[in-house]
Amino acid sequence: MNEKIQMLKDNIEKSIVGKEDVIVKVIAALLCEGHLLIEDVPGVGKTQLISSLAKSLDGKFNRVQMTPDIMPSDIIGFSMINQKTGELEYRPGAAMCNFLLADEINRASPKSQSSLLEIMEEGQISLDGKTHDLPKPFMVMATQNPVETYGTYHLPEAQMDRFFMKISMGYPTAEEEIKIIERTEFGNPVENVVRAVISLDDIADLQEQVKNVRVIPSVKKYITDIVRSTRDSEMVTLGVSPRGSITLYKASKAIAFINGRDYVTPDDVKYIAECVLSLRVILSVKGRTKYGSSEGFIRRILEETPVPADAAN
Repeated sequence: MNEKIQMLKDNIEKSIVGKEDVIVKVIAALLCEGHLLIEDVPGVGKTQLISSLAKSLDGKFNRVQMTPDIMPSDIIGFSMINQKTGELEYRPGAAMCNFLLADEINRASPKSQSSLLEIMEEGQISLDGKTHDLPKPFMVMATQNPVETYGTYHLPEAQMDRFFMKISMGYPTAEEEIKIIERTEFGNPVENVVRAVISLDDIADLQEQVKNVRVIPSVKKYITDIVRSTRDSEMVTLGVSPRGSITLYKASKAIAFINGRDYVTPDDVKYIAECVLSLRVILSVKGRTKYGSSEGFIRRILEETPVPADAAN
């Protein structure tokens, strides 16, 4: 594993117990300049994970607690008249940063949710005929609870597709839960992350290195075979778009890089495919009955798609 990535992973683990798999996927999204959605029940450490990541990186971090009364201007900013010059001046919102946490995103109104669309896709804010570029790197990290859905606003498919991947924290094991209790005895575990270990220049350099990871033609075909299988099934009403193919391709390169390789294997694709593709699939009634969730459907696709012989691990 790259030395700087190992430092980042170790720093996050000062706050997060026993979630190495989740941390690796979060780092993969960062390396691919992607946005992250964490969906899980309350109290498993979603916000704590994102806060630990942000504190480990030398950039500006803003947090917005998404509620129904949050306005788009709170996120993207607004223009007001300068009394001296008589001209409109831009006043930045929370999005003018490197890392933006939209906590409980599905509790914000659709109007406020949609204010994130441009910044997530284009990395800029258009307001009153002017364009304001966001800092580089820029990453939106959002959380949402799949329970307590009363009073929430379901994210539309167009916005779900803007996220690079969706991950779940899951409950800890019995041993891990004991460690969590011990870490919280004298304060918030996020306070264990006392300094940034990765600079913004380091992040940019790592992102460029990931782009140079090689993918042979048979593995590229393997990726597209997986994606195309989601479109040809009666189990879905909406399959994965070409954006999903691109995202899986990039994510597989990031996983290979994290594992210290300059080439992608089918195992890299399998490792990351579920969290990249599941949020881009809508199951039919028949599909929900058979598989229960889009994650279950993607797992079956991975089992049934032949692995290229010249790239077998």
